Amino acid sequence: MRITQALEKFLVQLQADGRSPHTIGQYRRHIRLLARWARDVGHVGKKLDQVGHEHVAAFLAHPVATGRRGGGQKLATSANCLRSSLKTFLCYCHRAGYIPHDPGQLIRRALCAPAPPRAMSNDEQKLLLAVLAKAKGSEGQRDHALFHLMLSTGIRVGSATSLDLSGVDLARGEVQLQHAKGNRQDRVFLGKAIRAHLKRYLAGKTAGPLFTGRNGQRISTRHAHRRFRLWLKKAGITRPASPHSLRHSFATTLYRKTGDILLVKEALRHRSIASTLVYARGSEEQLRLAL
Repeated sequence: MRITQALEKFLVQLQADGRSPHTIGQYRRHIRLLARWARDVGHVGKKLDQVGHEHVAAFLAHPVATGRRGGGQKLATSANCLRSSLKTFLCYCHRAGYIPHDPGQLIRRALCAPAPPRAMSNDEQKLLLAVLAKAKGSEGQRDHALFHLMLSTGIRVGSATSLDLSGVDLARGEVQLQHAKGNRQDRVFLGKAIRAHLKRYLAGKTAGPLFTGRNGQRISTRHAHRRFRLWLKKAGITRPASPHSLRHSFATTLYRKTGDILLVKEALRHRSIASTLVYARGSEEQLRLAL
């Protein structure tokens, strides 16, 4: 069996297991990278049973696997994602009976501390919201409501763009998420400022998607990313940031206000506390006060 054939069967299994499209896409990219390396660099061929643990090690040590598209070395966390994808795929192939042995059983993740969340500073958040508040037209007002909502609740961009008006309950101060991570339904709570903002934004709207484009259709996450870059430029923010930075900013601010990591976990709807612990970082000001 070819590597690419086994990959297609593996992707079907991931879909059957309920894995998210983002996770499935990452596995697809990683295993296709192995297939190209095996054919063009590793001289292993296209067949899966020709790949041994020595080939796996050679692939993971090769610049194809360790380098970034734009040049330079991959971050340790990114390299670990590749290792995990490879290990899971090869284990699946062995357990499914496609190969007599598991050539990925010797793969080990590198020991590394998680990178600090790329949150926006308080000044950057104020700059962004100030520029958005001056936005004119329906698109500008939509962007203001969208990014203010994300910054105030910590929801992901995919969850935000998939919201419907029927999911917003201003009386209760809640928003129902139809497409949270893992394709599960969830809800988040609204503070006073964003509740008042959404009340103004929803005036005259009755049904349909919460955030629409000029054609009246729901905006895509890709379009939200483009619009976010536009507003960063208008605000004069040069430090790299993305819509997901708003989630990090929300979590960082909440932890600084409360010092309660379990509360942050609940707000972000994390399944594991390990995902939330990256926000449990003290500041230099706190250290000075403590000493």
